[in-house]
Amino acid sequence: MPVPPLAEQSAAAVIARILKARGVQRVYALCGGHVMPIWMRLDAEGIRIVDVRDERAAIYMAHAEAQLTGMVGVALVTAGPGVTNAMTGIANAHVARVPVLVLSGTPPRPQENRGALQDMVHTDLVRSITRYARTVREPALVPQELDEAFSRAVGQGGEPGPVYLDFPVDTLRAEVPKAVQLPEHFAPKRATRIAPDAEAVQEAVELLWSAKRPLFISGRGAQGSGDALGKLLTRLNAAYLDTGESRGLIPEDHASVVAAMRGGVMGQADVVVTVGRRLDFQLAYGSPAVFGDAKFLRIADAPSELRDNRRGAVEIFATPSIALEAILEAAGDRKPASDGDWLATLRGKHVERSEKLVTTMRNAAPGSDGRMHPNKALAAVRDALPDDAIVVADGGDFLSFARVGLPASTYLDPGPLGCIGVGTPFGIAASLACPDRTVVVATGDGAFGFNAMEIDTAVRHKAPLLVVVANNGSWAIEVRDQQETHGKVVGTRLQYADHAAMARAFGMHAERVEKAEDLPGAIQRALANRPALLDVIVTPEAASSDAKSGLAWVPDLQPLEAWDDAERKWRNG
Repeated sequence: MPVPPLAEQSAAAVIARILKARGVQRVYALCGGHVMPIWMRLDAEGIRIVDVRDERAAIYMAHAEAQLTGMVGVALVTAGPGVTNAMTGIANAHVARVPVLVLSGTPPRPQENRGALQDMVHTDLVRSITRYARTVREPALVPQELDEAFSRAVGQGGEPGPVYLDFPVDTLRAEVPKAVQLPEHFAPKRATRIAPDAEAVQEAVELLWSAKRPLFISGRGAQGSGDALGKLLTRLNAAYLDTGESRGLIPEDHASVVAAMRGGVMGQADVVVTVGRRLDFQLAYGSPAVFGDAKFLRIADAPSELRDNRRGAVEIFATPSIALEAILEAAGDRKPASDGDWLATLRGKHVERSEKLVTTMRNAAPGSDGRMHPNKALAAVRDALPDDAIVVADGGDFLSFARVGLPASTYLDPGPLGCIGVGTPFGIAASLACPDRTVVVATGDGAFGFNAMEIDTAVRHKAPLLVVVANNGSWAIEVRDQQETHGKVVGTRLQYADHAAMARAFGMHAERVEKAEDLPGAIQRALANRPALLDVIVTPEAASSDAKSGLAWVPDLQPLEAWDDAERKWRNG
């Protein structure tokens, strides 16, 4: 039977027009019958559909676009397995507090609960990992539900994060009355700006200008506050630590940056300021076992970044950039009590360690197997990156090498959920959203395998990224006794899968690199022929400092077991 045409006032058409009016340029999607009406109308409106190989990757791509552009990222997935496949990506955006709109479909209303194809109550599945989850059955409610979803995604009414809407396929084909298509549903919404309480600002000034060793730590919520934060750091002679959520917010050459002294500065500070940053496992939950008697100043526009784990002596619920500017203004010409020598000493040691790291990376010795150390590969990538490169790091132990070894003005990684496999999808979205910047994905081979098929997506959509796979043969294969008919398993060995061959099969420029001296040339050829992939053979013997210390709870500090012991001793006096 022919598919009936979609009316200009159909729910699917209205959805597409609202997305276009809100500035959506790309929707990351995987096709399916239940969402075909939306797919067709997106195309009709000129919104680019980036069709992927797995729904999980569609959510990752929308996540990266949202994080890089400051807008809501949009993904479209079909019913049933489309939604269940997407759930890992939704959970990752939920934990990272990134605004992603996920759209899906359901069977026609007359077929609900009758055993129709892919008939599931999706909202029950995703409700705990979204800010808003609704099935919209009434066409007239489509504009206001979509408007509410956008508002919830950006944190109006709570924390930012993913939202979910699905629609029965007959609802998508039904007409939305013109009377309910109000202009405000189509108008782009300004970001909410929250002014700080004046009394809290004054308390913050007293705390900060009395501090001897102030330390600032930024996170997701600090995005957009770099200028004000930089001025405040300079005024106070304060130390600064970035995190993966806000890396690049403050330039590496700023006198307050002391990232290489992370362990020491956290224990020495007498006032700790979190700017849009949760006190999660990466910051020891703010425990006195690490931060001692330091007082906390919490600044955030999201509850979980304001009160989690460790309450502040002062708490400012406000847009961080506005709060920081208000603190600077309220302080006037007051001279801070901070110890400039303390900061200068930390900064000097930071610079020394950073320079030593670069030298160590470039001179990293191969393993006993003669294969390259991962740091050797990262040093070559580091030398080739422009200052404004977007770096995506992914993997298990390799992430620990890349996180420390690759500088970046813009940086993305698996985040607090530890969701490895985001690398290639993140990189694709980054290169489409920022085509004028160099995008490099540095990934371990295990993490690459989660979404390796998305290199096909990169080729089809001409996404200009470079994927560097650190291939340490981490996947074992069985070795069988050739003397027996069926081959008895006698052991295992590492298999160095040929990722470059797979990439070439999809039409991507790809090279396998086994010698360090061949890396610079291979990187330059790859950057000139993006999308590209380099399959770099590295030794499996290399272990990062995180791996050597066990399960690291804070980079460059102690394993989780050591923190548990310190926390126990602190609690027991």
